[in-house]
Amino acid sequence: MDTDALRWLQQVADGTTVTEVSEVEPVTQSGVSRALARLEEQIGTPLLRRSGRTLRMTHAGAVFKPHLDAMLHQLDDGIAAVNQLIDPDTGSVALAFQQSLGTWLVPDLARSFRTSHPLVGFQLTQVRDELRSAPLDGGNADLELGTRRPERSGNPSPHEPDTAVHTRLIAIEPLRLALPREHRLASQPRVRLADVATDPFIGLRPASALRQRTDDLCDQAGFRPTVIFEGDDLSNVGGFVAAGLGVAVVPAPRAGSPESAAGPVVYREIMDAGAVREIFLIWSAERRLLPAADLFRRHVLRRAAADRLPAVSQ
Repeated sequence: MDTDALRWLQQVADGTTVTEVSEVEPVTQSGVSRALARLEEQIGTPLLRRSGRTLRMTHAGAVFKPHLDAMLHQLDDGIAAVNQLIDPDTGSVALAFQQSLGTWLVPDLARSFRTSHPLVGFQLTQVRDELRSAPLDGGNADLELGTRRPERSGNPSPHEPDTAVHTRLIAIEPLRLALPREHRLASQPRVRLADVATDPFIGLRPASALRQRTDDLCDQAGFRPTVIFEGDDLSNVGGFVAAGLGVAVVPAPRAGSPESAAGPVVYREIMDAGAVREIFLIWSAERRLLPAADLFRRHVLRRAAADRLPAVSQ
């Protein structure tokens, strides 16, 4: 089959018009139309139907589309693999990561990696730490750095790991109690969660792994936190703590990160047992990593094994 025709079919199925395809490809509108017609003849049934001025997928086209996407994805991976085999330092790494790791871990790993591989590019995507969300940005990323261990969906056994991905623990991250600078406990270097049992809490949404860890720690301390604000990222949480509206359980600031600078929020060590969260590196068990992504994977694992990740701010 003509791979150009397959790509044009994919574009049209995703909403691009034949006119728009011809404007960006070295082919006329009639050439695109003839190529699509030949493709339908080869498959043996119409894949597109006209609705006004728009082409839409037939039922057969809709059935064919996921296989088309997978086939072209594999083809692009193969072409990229050959190019990277010739020179892996000209490839790119699609990396998904949680927002809270974007101020210290991801920049440190990218900087140290590019010291030896300066021409490798990065495609960065932020993902949430929700336990039930799809790993690897739904399959769009090569690697993911985060604090959730993906679990097998639809399995009756709770907390069974997802066998579609490889998961490696690379760090244990301490948690801290974020307090407004004028808080009554701000002068104490270490606190217990029971000491803020009556304080309002600022937190992430209930589906967040960090929120669930916070609720578990508070339950262990003998109380249920009164959460007056639920947000989607930790920068919002820090802003509400800075405004004096409550306290929050957050990751410990790392040396050199924006959170480590003196400001309206102070971070105090939590004395309660288990006030930590785990950081994992995840990659697919079903699709082989391209050379550049595999170079970065090995770099992350080596750096973690050598304990060369940024230290917690004192």
